[in-house]
Amino acid sequence: MYDLLTSRYTFSCPTLGEVRVQLSAFRRLERLPGAAHPAVYRVAFACACGAQHIGLVAHDELDWAPLGVVDGTFVNLMTSTVDNLADELADVAARQIQQGRWPWSFFCYPEERPRPVFPSSFFLLAPGGRALGLAVRCPSCGRTSVNLVSAEHVDLPFHHDPHVGVVEHVFQEDALATLEEFRLELYSASFDLRRLNLE
Repeated sequence: MYDLLTSRYTFSCPTLGEVRVQLSAFRRLERLPGAAHPAVYRVAFACACGAQHIGLVAHDELDWAPLGVVDGTFVNLMTSTVDNLADELADVAARQIQQGRWPWSFFCYPEERPRPVFPSSFFLLAPGGRALGLAVRCPSCGRTSVNLVSAEHVDLPFHHDPHVGVVEHVFQEDALATLEEFRLELYSASFDLRRLNLE
């Protein structure tokens, strides 16, 4: 489902057949009740056909596959052997995390600090020109923050924007029930530009 080389998820489209989209094309993520290992998420995504479609993504595909922690092999040209892909990429990701660089981050407005996060904490994404509105449920405090980030900030692990827009508002639990409500809040709010000090 996730292609590590293109950073895209594969979904089905009734018009185009199979489509590949980046994480920034997701619009809503909702964890489904039931399965826990792995958990399953219902994803609404913007398709190349112009419509939004629904797809399912397992937790490991959402959070771990972009880090390369998946089964697979590659031909090592240095040794002329077939090596395990997960070992190599997991080592690179582990080294980054040991150096204090988390794969994804966001600014938690209620706590007034940057926080590490995985894509499973995202629940709404809305494009807006060159930026993307990202609603995140903070894994630490459990409250919602909305950041204005680049698509690369979402799509590429370990890529962090030097500046992130922050909606200065503490959201009630049901304030962002629909994408339309989120867009209204996003476009009516004033953004405070804050510097993320992640390195």
